[in-house]
Amino acid sequence: MNAFIMGSGRVATELATLLDQEGHSVTVMDPEPSQFDRLPPSFGGNTVVGDATDEEVLRKAGLQSADAFIALTRDDDRNAMAAQIAKHVFGVRKVICRIYDPPREQFYKTLGLEAISPIMVFARLVKGRLEE
Repeated sequence: MNAFIMGSGRVATELATLLDQEGHSVTVMDPEPSQFDRLPPSFGGNTVVGDATDEEVLRKAGLQSADAFIALTRDDDRNAMAAQIAKHVFGVRKVICRIYDPPREQFYKTLGLEAISPIMVFARLVKGRLEE
């Protein structure tokens, strides 16, 4: 799989590392180059400094050949915008975006985006543990 990850925070870094260790092709994009310091020295993927809502930057980074795009910044609107660009402009098959504001999760799904709210995932996990 050729995965393109927007953002290089903790979750993005962990995901990029896991995918890279499994032999997938991984590109991580972030506007702040120092964020790539979170990646382990063994990371064999690509890093791209840039804005993942800029179509020209995405084209130069090779998004058109990606199988998956995952938007993992802290900004719901930027995640949704970049996810829509990946899906509708570049035709990326699997697009996932993180959404912090739980009410937006359902709205973004109506836009055809696979949105995951970590707040809702964690709340459901804790509820399940309470019910065990």
